Amino acid sequence: MVAVDQRGYGRSSKYRVQKAYRIKELVGDVLGVVDAYGADKAFVIGHDWGAPVAWTFAWLYPQRCAGVVGISVPFAGRGVIGLPGSPFGEHRPNDYHLELAGEGRVWYQDYFSAQDGIIAEIEEDVRTWLLGLTYTVSGDGMIAATKAAADAGVDLASMDPIDVIRAGPLCMADGARLKDAFVYPETMPAWFTDADLDFYTGEFERSGFGGPLSFYHNIDNDWHDLADQEGKPLSAPALFIGGQYDVGTTWGAEAIARAHEVMSDYRGTHMVADVGHWIQQEAPDETNRLLLEFLGGLRQ
Repeated sequence: MVAVDQRGYGRSSKYRVQKAYRIKELVGDVLGVVDAYGADKAFVIGHDWGAPVAWTFAWLYPQRCAGVVGISVPFAGRGVIGLPGSPFGEHRPNDYHLELAGEGRVWYQDYFSAQDGIIAEIEEDVRTWLLGLTYTVSGDGMIAATKAAADAGVDLASMDPIDVIRAGPLCMADGARLKDAFVYPETMPAWFTDADLDFYTGEFERSGFGGPLSFYHNIDNDWHDLADQEGKPLSAPALFIGGQYDVGTTWGAEAIARAHEVMSDYRGTHMVADVGHWIQQEAPDETNRLLLEFLGGLRQ
């Protein structure tokens, strides 16, 4: 088993030019790792931005992929990240993000893409910002937000998905900061300790945020770069693992429901109860069970 820091993160290479973070470059890194280990094929598993990279590797190089698992973010074709009304990149991201956010609001992916504002916001206090983001989109944070909405007479489950996005913590009023909507734990949860937070803080303070944010900057470029793949199915054995309260899973509900239309060997969707975005941290035993079950089934 090999776990890598993607380019721009951790101890992997950093590039000054944003085009170095386009999806085909990221997929090329995966292919390079597989080649470096002398393997003909690999099982590829990814979470968050790792999921679109894993999916796209399987899509572009089916002959090199023995199986693929996406966690949190479902396969979205040329769209890279599935959204309500554009599950597989039916709309150009740069245009659709503006429509999705609504008048006077900014979708966080565009805020990240612009870089300057978000970097200034984060660098005011990297540790506190990371804690706020991590907890806000966790199961603990999202369950509390859902309960608060219910207490105010708002049933999020019955709302239009786009309205949920506009009301959520990742869609901001013009001029606002992302962290204005963060919530923080009274005590650190078992799945995210002070030691974990210290480690991630140290890594990001050392490596910076330009690389990771460039993933978002290139979503529109990725949509263009993958145009020639449109209509081609993902043929490798595939599994999706989502979280009941995960924002990525919620946005991707349409892509999840229609996964069988775009993947010819789709082995199913597994939703982990009571967890948010950090599925493998919040529910490690269940995540490992699902992965081992999937991998074991392919080897029989």
